[in-house]
Amino acid sequence: MDPAICHGKPTIRGSRLLVTAILELLVSGMTWNEILADYPSLEIDDIQECLNYAI
Repeated sequence: MDPAICHGKPTIRGSRLLVTAILELLVSGMTWNEILADYPSLEIDDIQECLNYAI
């Protein structure tokens, strides 16, 4: 988290992609592969870390 990026909300590796956005996509039913296709800068480990953050 960086107060200068997205008002300090958790983001993925310093990007402006919010962890909560990825979690919302997962809850909506998107698969990991669909998310990775939509966000080419993401890696599988990024999605796993989003889930780790949620628990």
